[in-house]
This record gives sequence, C-alpha cells and structure tokens, in this order.
Amino acid sequence: MDDWIEEDLTLQAEASAEKTSRVLDQHVIREPIRILQPRTPLSLPPSATVADAVRMMREHRVGCLLVVASDRLVGIITERDLLLKLEQGDLDRPVSHLMTPDPEVLGLADPIAYALNKMSVGGFRHIPLVDATGRPVGIVSVKDIVDYIVDFFPNDVLTVPPEPSQGERWRGRDGG
Repeated sequence: MDDWIEEDLTLQAEASAEKTSRVLDQHVIREPIRILQPRTPLSLPPSATVADAVRMMREHRVGCLLVVASDRLVGIITERDLLLKLEQGDLDRPVSHLMTPDPEVLGLADPIAYALNKMSVGGFRHIPLVDATGRPVGIVSVKDIVDYIVDFFPNDVLTVPPEPSQGERWRGRDGG
C-alpha cells in the first residue's frame, strides 16, 4: 500500500511540474515586456563625459545608461563597456567614445521572449525600450526577467538554503 501512495505522490508531483512548466512557457513567450514594469531609463547626452557616466551609474546603482540626443536613443553605455574599453585618459572624453551606438531595441508591446532571444544571441544584459518614434521609454534587464520567472516558482527558489551544496561534479572547478 505504501508503494502505491508513494507512486501516486510522484505522479502528482511530475504532473504539477509539467503544468507549471507549460504555464511558464506560455507566459514568457506571450506576455508583453510591459508586464515586467520596466524602470524609466536614466540617460545623458553624447557630449557628457565618461566620468559623468561613471558617477551617474554609481550614484543611481545601475548597470547602464542610455545616450540620448534630441529625444532619440543614439547609444547605450554599460558597465561592460567601461570594463572592456576604458583606457587611461578616457574619463574626460565624451561618452560617445565608449558607448555602443545604435543598440538593439524593443517596444513595451513586444513579447518577453524577444528580449530573452536578443539577450541570449547578442550577449546583452540590458535592452532599451523605445516608442514608435524611437524615444526611450524604459529598459529591461536580465534581472527583470529572472525576477519575473522566479514568481512562477516561489517555493522552489525562495526556500533554497543560504549555501546549497553544489554536488561532487562541481568540486575542484574554479569558483566551485
């Protein structure tokens, strides 16, 4: 009898996990980015200095800034841009020197799956959101999407021990 109960519980758990996965797939693929409630982007003009950008990012604790001219997105400057491109003497140069010009963009009505695709294929952590005229209206980050997905699995994610064991497979690896 105990075997029957255990088997029934296992089947129920598998069915529940499959149902949750289906619901997650439907939501991620179909829901518009606006459901993530993207934050208003911080921006600066192309003539602002790299030092201004660093100061602004640190002050507001953000990983990127949009570069805007005449209410139109012309570039994005990210922490990664600073780490990979910054050289001695660049702090006084215009941010346009280090920014990524004409970044990939999406709109608030585009599905979340589009953002995931662009981030995965392009290696981006942030995607600027623009309206039909090209005016920046928001920004979506990998963290925004991860937070959205976590909402589908609150018990599985939020009840993980503070230092979960990673298993033998990871021992001995760098950082593992």
